[in-house]
Amino acid sequence: METHLSLPRIQVEPARDLAGDEALGLNNRVPTGFGLDEDRYTRSKMEPANALIGKAAQPTETEVAAALGSTAELWNQLLDWLAEQGIVEQEWSSYSQKAGWSLRLKLKKRTIVYLSPCDGCFRVSFALGDRAVAAARQGGLSKSVLQLLDDAPRYAEGTGVRLMVKAPRDMAAIRKLALIKLAN
Repeated sequence: METHLSLPRIQVEPARDLAGDEALGLNNRVPTGFGLDEDRYTRSKMEPANALIGKAAQPTETEVAAALGSTAELWNQLLDWLAEQGIVEQEWSSYSQKAGWSLRLKLKKRTIVYLSPCDGCFRVSFALGDRAVAAARQGGLSKSVLQLLDDAPRYAEGTGVRLMVKAPRDMAAIRKLALIKLAN
């Protein structure tokens, strides 16, 4: 059983000066997305919390857009791209108000990816089976993404890979992983 802590949501400022944090050994404190550039693949211990924690009812499009902020366009682009791949079934779910809401995208009955809105960004989660993990290792992903795969927790559903989207450059690895998941 996975345990989730309910942490207060914080507004992350990407341009924040980290000099004081680095002096304290907290140089990895501000979460970043995982895009094509190697430095952005470090998995932070303090990922942004789901923006819909504490919400009892399914979120509206307006609430999701407000939480996503400037990344709402990237969210929609990803949904459109996934629809082009045939992944059109969408299902909002929340197993606890303490965990928030996520959007499950499915192809027939098979879950392909989960999207979770955070404040100013969003989390993309995959559960990759053994064949998909093997294909990902051969799929031209960067060393940092492969390291995420190595460090990812194993569940009954597969290897749980989570990536953050904050900028357009974060989308390439997600598209590759989605195609790998579809093929395996």
